[in-house]
Amino acid sequence: MRIFLSLAFTVLVAGNADASCVCRCVDGEVQPLCSSSIDLPPICGVTICGIVPPSIAPIQAPVLTPVGTSSCSSRQVLDPVTGHYEWRQVCN
Repeated sequence: MRIFLSLAFTVLVAGNADASCVCRCVDGEVQPLCSSSIDLPPICGVTICGIVPPSIAPIQAPVLTPVGTSSCSSRQVLDPVTGHYEWRQVCN
């Protein structure tokens, strides 16, 4: 039993360390952002996002969408380090 609990704890800790999905404020709403289309998005808790500053989206160069996604667009994503919204490519 002790071995099983140790193994389960190790898997949980290791799984959280390599998380490739995060919850971020996108265009004023919280949503999960994943680095891969095969990752399971987390359930994002209720968070109050700051007001998105008005701005014009940058011109997009034509890009192939990543495997497993259907479309990509420029969206304003809150950078938790700077506390400011930045334009980022978000794919669905």
